[in-house]
Amino acid sequence: MTETTANLTKETIVDFLGSIFDRRGGQEYLGEPVTMGEHMLQGATLAEQGGHSDVIVAAALLHDIGHFTSEFGTFTMQDTEDRHHEDAGAEVLKHFFPSIITDCVRYHVDAKRYLCATRPEYLARLSEASIHSLSLQGGPMSDAEVEEFQKNPNLDAIIAVRYLDDAGKKAGMETPDFWHFAPILQKLVDQHAVNTQRA
Repeated sequence: MTETTANLTKETIVDFLGSIFDRRGGQEYLGEPVTMGEHMLQGATLAEQGGHSDVIVAAALLHDIGHFTSEFGTFTMQDTEDRHHEDAGAEVLKHFFPSIITDCVRYHVDAKRYLCATRPEYLARLSEASIHSLSLQGGPMSDAEVEEFQKNPNLDAIIAVRYLDDAGKKAGMETPDFWHFAPILQKLVDQHAVNTQRA
């Protein structure tokens, strides 16, 4: 963790994440017709509207938080190397959230590579920005990578969040703000703290 995140606790993590949305959510999102904050809020809203679990709602909300927490900054269409925002986000969240959520964050990029390799129709649906980032992220998975990825016990949740990620790019879509979802996040943080103490 960075010096900024090292001082976080289960009582302050949700406010910290909310402050990121409030301060930086208006930044451009990878050449898409939505901002970073709109993108993540759309994913969470679609998950909530679709009756997904709190875990999926939270993971959809936070999947791209690494674009803000990474010292390397956000991806641009001019990038020639991947910035690994998925790892940056998971590293912050893993101290406070269940592993299924951090897996959804850490592997949502790999999920794109997996779906491109296993579902040919998926690649055709990707936006121009997603196709560009795919080329930086290693392209579709090899057969060996697919076989290994399928061993993840949280595969279904990871794939669900990936589809929500892809869906959250609608210009003008109405969503609640971050604080609508804050109680869900806090409940998951508190549950994780209790489970960690019991372990």
